[in-house]
Amino acid sequence: MKKIVVIGGGTGSYNVLRGLKGYDVDLTAIVNMTDDGGSTGVLRDEFGVLPPGDLRRCLVALSESTEIMKKLFQYRFPSGALQGHSLGNLLLTALKDMTGSDEKAIREACRILAIRGNVLPVTLKDCRLNAELEDGTVVRGEKNLDNPEHDGRLRIKRLFLDEPAQAYDDALHAIAAADLIVLGPGDLYGSVIANLIVDSVSEAIRNSKAKKLYVCNLMTKNGETNNFKVSDFVFEVEKYLGIDSIDYVLVNTSMINPVVLSSYCKENAVPVEYDESKCGQFRARFIAADLVTSTEVLRHDSTLLAESIVSLV
Repeated sequence: MKKIVVIGGGTGSYNVLRGLKGYDVDLTAIVNMTDDGGSTGVLRDEFGVLPPGDLRRCLVALSESTEIMKKLFQYRFPSGALQGHSLGNLLLTALKDMTGSDEKAIREACRILAIRGNVLPVTLKDCRLNAELEDGTVVRGEKNLDNPEHDGRLRIKRLFLDEPAQAYDDALHAIAAADLIVLGPGDLYGSVIANLIVDSVSEAIRNSKAKKLYVCNLMTKNGETNNFKVSDFVFEVEKYLGIDSIDYVLVNTSMINPVVLSSYCKENAVPVEYDESKCGQFRARFIAADLVTSTEVLRHDSTLLAESIVSLV
């Protein structure tokens, strides 16, 4: 059975994992640990847990439990003292308190949700994400990068953690044993590169025998990737991963519903342009495919994405 490791976080990893779960492959999700916004941020500060939000999404994506159990894990309280909190986040927090460690809490959650595969934090270290902009300004915390109050047009010069964080051994072992490593899709800095700046992760990916695939984003994001084209995304990933480390890049060529686009334009987000001629500078093979179905929210289609990924193994 081929081993596929998906590295990232957020809805990007959720969509990849949900699609791949239907294939006869051995799946592992490695999740970034720098989220500090919303329910996750509150629980980190008050209870000292690893960020539960992205872990929860990956657990649900791989779950073979009942639909009601999956919905329960994703349920978010609309009002009251728990307003904004996801029940899954609270359960992971409670499991840490009961078991005594984040590792055991995640393992118990995997068992409760009957997941197919494995979900691993990239590090067990409590760490925070920082970004130095091209004008020297430092943005501290992923939530401030995600919802920028700075000039979003300024490019990120350097992404770094507040202090060094050693990679989780199980994550490194999964990377070493993989046949295919999938990076993204998801926020370029907050979901993908946040994993690569954890000590030993980039080196482990480079040294792995696995083929390396980067799934490029559909849209730019204000404060992170303003005016980025496909080549800009790949350049940034390889800046942290290593030059010529990527074997394949998956690029969407589907037409996007203009009505959906209009809502993104209000957030200064536009479709990522496939600048094919400039992409020729990379060693990677670029694969253009239709990866989007028409919906009110713009996301990679899990089925189409999984078909493209599995074809590589």
